[in-house]
Amino acid sequence: MSELNGPKLVIAISSTALFDMRESHEIYESQGVAAYSKYQREHEDDILEPGEAFPLVTKLLRINEKLGGEPRVEVILLSRNSADTGLRVFNSIAHHGLNITRAAFSGGNSPYRYVSAFACHLFLSTNAQDVRSALDSGMAAATLLPSQKSVSESDELRFAFDGDAVLFSDASERIFKERGLDAFTANEKAEARMPLDAGPFKIFLQTLHSLQAEFPIDECPIRTALVTARAAPAHERVVRTLREWGIRIDESLFLGGLSKGDFLKSFGADVFFDDQQVHCSSASEHVATGHVPHGVANELKE
Repeated sequence: MSELNGPKLVIAISSTALFDMRESHEIYESQGVAAYSKYQREHEDDILEPGEAFPLVTKLLRINEKLGGEPRVEVILLSRNSADTGLRVFNSIAHHGLNITRAAFSGGNSPYRYVSAFACHLFLSTNAQDVRSALDSGMAAATLLPSQKSVSESDELRFAFDGDAVLFSDASERIFKERGLDAFTANEKAEARMPLDAGPFKIFLQTLHSLQAEFPIDECPIRTALVTARAAPAHERVVRTLREWGIRIDESLFLGGLSKGDFLKSFGADVFFDDQQVHCSSASEHVATGHVPHGVANELKE
């Protein structure tokens, strides 16, 4: 797309993240592919209920209505279904009035390899292995977890991000995990003016920032927050890194190890991305949460 038309944000969503497909998935797990295919064909006119990513997708697509002209946000459907069994998914997309026209049905194989081909900035799925494969290929990706969130009625779209191993590399977090808090703090003070290396979500955040710039600040439908366990004096390096990248974060919460869930609820996040399962579990009690299986915290778990 030309600069004249502004930035375009492209997000890939798995069918199991967009819709609630637990019932058919249980048939697949217990009875196999043939029974699953038969079930989907027999129920292809039964509309699927919204899944974990559905509210996020509807808000994303509304941004196009606010800007007018060429669409600035595109959602791509990726599915392990075949086109035949995926007919139910497209029928449900049409029923819910979602402007999703591009899709890849990979017939039982992982669809993550099409994330790059579609030039996507983010991949959201309920399949942890697909997400890990996408991250290993250098793409921003997260596993959407079941949450107890209430759906926000606001049109404003709110993204919240952890810092280390999500927006930034895991180099500093690795020092914390291997050598403790004192070593981490000493390193961040010594390197305060040295920008952090990019993490897997930097380009996604950068694209969001470019999209935000299309709106007057007081009318922007997208709001971002950094929600990190860091505290002073380790905050300075983060601030300087974002400044070096030329990225504005609307809100920054330096929690010094406090539980993130209540703060995310107060922010009103539509989705929160974090690399650590313990933070994701806390967050998912309040907001939609994506686990980013990247960095030292996930290596140690393995």
